[in-house]
Amino acid sequence: MTDPERPAMIDRPGLAALQSEANIAVGPRRVPGRDIPVPTGLDASHAVLVEAPYSPAWNLAPADDDGWRVVQRAMAERVGPILSRIRDELGITMIRTMLGRVGAYMLSPADLPAAHRDQLVFFLHGGGYVLGAGEAGTTEATLLAAYGRYRVVSIDYGVAPDRPHPAGLNDAVAAWCALTASHDPRTLALGGLSAGGGLALALLLHLRDEGLPMPAAVSLGSPWADMTRTGDSYATNEWLDNVLVSYDGYLSHAGRLYAAGHDLRDPALSPIYGDFAGLPPTILLTGTRDLFLSNTVRTHRKLRDAGVEADLQLFEGLSHAQFALTPGATVTRTACGEISRFFDRHLIAAD
Repeated sequence: MTDPERPAMIDRPGLAALQSEANIAVGPRRVPGRDIPVPTGLDASHAVLVEAPYSPAWNLAPADDDGWRVVQRAMAERVGPILSRIRDELGITMIRTMLGRVGAYMLSPADLPAAHRDQLVFFLHGGGYVLGAGEAGTTEATLLAAYGRYRVVSIDYGVAPDRPHPAGLNDAVAAWCALTASHDPRTLALGGLSAGGGLALALLLHLRDEGLPMPAAVSLGSPWADMTRTGDSYATNEWLDNVLVSYDGYLSHAGRLYAAGHDLRDPALSPIYGDFAGLPPTILLTGTRDLFLSNTVRTHRKLRDAGVEADLQLFEGLSHAQFALTPGATVTRTACGEISRFFDRHLIAAD
């Protein structure tokens, strides 16, 4: 009788011979089908993220714009009460506000350090440029405020289908300009996760090109820096990442919806194709199973090649953005702590 807890015996010499023969030529690597175990040595709050089943939203593809709107409303209704409870548990206050014409949410920790009193993180949420509108997009900002102990203002930028590209970038520019009209940019950091990370990079390119004030430091969590299917991890981590799973799922549908016919290689959508010279010091974070691992390391390499200070943080076994979304997880505290210490080194206190 076969024990389901024990892996089947593998003919290693035979497999080695087959693999050697299959990969004798120059070209793509051919690998055997196999189970990928959960890495050992992880604490329980980390391991549960790695071993989780696929996200039920990974292959989301409504038939039309109305279908996308139904999904957006359902997410807002489901997530709102959860986020309210998380804020209560973590001692975070949230105030709805406006930055110029753009709506935003100010998240503040109860134990704000004196050194952070006059400092602020301008944050752009994830969600593939479709999900995360309104309060539903404040998860990352809430956890960064709680564990990084900074005030964080999360921007409610335009998303598809109602406000496709360039609405998100236009909103980010308008909100940033409104903020810097009343704040010294040397006291400000910029943060973004996933699509928000790609948007943050596009915002930086715009600010530099227009001669507008730049933030003192930047955090990019698994940035969607390239909306095309370019990069090694789109292949190597396909079906391994338990959040995004495959480029051909929700990701590609949402990307095309937001791009609305624009060239995906336009640096305003895929900033990896822009010039990174003169950008501020940046910390980047990703996981070894992240479908966007290549997006992140390509961005890191390009920043370094442009002479920009860039710090890369890589987390064992994690799929897309898992270091930024789970209250109480050790890895979330670690990631937010790394971001906070990076900001501490680069932001100044206001006069």
